[in-house]
Amino acid sequence: MQQIIHKLMVAAGLCTMLLAACTKNFKEINTDPNNTTQALPEQLLAPALVNTLTYNMRRNRDFNNELMQVTVNMNEAEGQVFRYDYRDNTSDYLYNGWYTELTNFKDIYKTASQELNYNASYMGISLICQSWIYSMLTDTYGDVPYSQANSGRDSSILEPAFDRQKDIYLDIFKKLDSANSLLSAGTAIKATSDPVYNGDVSKWRKFGNSLYLRLLLRLSGKAEVAEQCIAKIKEIAETNTGNYPLISSNAESAILKWTGAGPYVSPFYASVREQDFRTPAIASFFIDHLRSWGDPRIDIPVYGTDNTFNRWGIAPYSGSYQGVASGYAPGEFPVKKCYFYSYTSAVSLQTDPLTGMMLNYAEVQFMLAEAAVKGWIGGAAGTYYNNGALNSIKLWLPNWPDTVKTTIHNIDEYLAAADIQWDEGASLNDKMERIHLQKYYALFLADLQQWFEYRRTGHPVLPKGTGLKNGGIMPARMNYPVYVQSTNPTNYKQAVAVQGPDEISTQVWWQKP
Repeated sequence: MQQIIHKLMVAAGLCTMLLAACTKNFKEINTDPNNTTQALPEQLLAPALVNTLTYNMRRNRDFNNELMQVTVNMNEAEGQVFRYDYRDNTSDYLYNGWYTELTNFKDIYKTASQELNYNASYMGISLICQSWIYSMLTDTYGDVPYSQANSGRDSSILEPAFDRQKDIYLDIFKKLDSANSLLSAGTAIKATSDPVYNGDVSKWRKFGNSLYLRLLLRLSGKAEVAEQCIAKIKEIAETNTGNYPLISSNAESAILKWTGAGPYVSPFYASVREQDFRTPAIASFFIDHLRSWGDPRIDIPVYGTDNTFNRWGIAPYSGSYQGVASGYAPGEFPVKKCYFYSYTSAVSLQTDPLTGMMLNYAEVQFMLAEAAVKGWIGGAAGTYYNNGALNSIKLWLPNWPDTVKTTIHNIDEYLAAADIQWDEGASLNDKMERIHLQKYYALFLADLQQWFEYRRTGHPVLPKGTGLKNGGIMPARMNYPVYVQSTNPTNYKQAVAVQGPDEISTQVWWQKP
């Protein structure tokens, strides 16, 4: 018995020694001295951009396009977006996805600001992308977590406060000014890490300033900040252009181009079935203008002699382009006449590289046209308008066939023939309608921007069907995700008390008088 006890004591001693040996300097022994323990900016940037565009494109297709009369789902079930009626869980996807990617973009900034990995350009790009996502978040939901957001890992803040939209916007402006300064140094980044500009940081700087202009314009009608915003618009667009370069050509547009290789496969192709992609009908509002104008994006044969093969992938059922009136009442059962066709055709939006739209040159021109019309900057509004209309078309037709060159050789003649030419003698309201009708098409596929701009301006004027809910008024926001009420109840209640009921009819701060 004593021998057994002795053996057990020896074994226990050996185990203790082994355990001590296993745990001694455990962290140092198991850390690779030749590699970083955290992901580098060049490793995080592309996945974060791809994921963000995936969220944007999916909700552009099934939410923005339905609200803004690009498509009509033609489903008789409850909760149809084209009738201004959508389920509460519609909001979860963007809320969750955008905050997830904000963590990645903040990690890019944190890592790039460290001495070992310092890179001012990655820091600037991170601030631009954070500003881009936060602007979409607050424009979609209103007041949202901002100053305490994404802090659970470092600060153990699991129930972040909701910041006021005004405060969010003013801090976004600071971020964009900082990004402009950081990127002015021109510090190189890895081209392979950047699927938008292939490492050209000067173009990222132009995107950041163009985004700044977009967001300043969004607040320009809000009395308490209008003077400040208009002064900054003038500085960026007129008095300090050397320090605030803007996107100045289609080649500089912020677009993540889907190559179809590796991770750069369009979400429309990767996550939407062929038959589902062509299910929604094209709305009358969207297609009727293009047809009546003879718009080359749909009306000029680009890939063959059949108009079916047009760049925007629009196919008619019966040989002509006709849409379905949006907002029709349940039980009316209109006939689908036109749809976006799928990848089996020669070209399609399912595979088109330009669908990763963030902010394009034509949008910049229409922003400048509005600023000029309102007298905030000099320059001819009509010139900006014409340039926006021309480049909105040229973006989608980079290799123009002869028929397009003939049609658009003189943009003034083309616009006049379509009866959409600039009219300097028109009223301000009519000029705004003309600008924003063209801007509507320039914003095609750009996340929820058509919806945001309509809520800001009321343009372009959309027809109202008899089946619309919400009092026939365009929804002003998405609801907060339902789970927020249980996971962050105190701050949720405070946000609702300040902003208004958690309903789609509650206007966000910049919409309110």
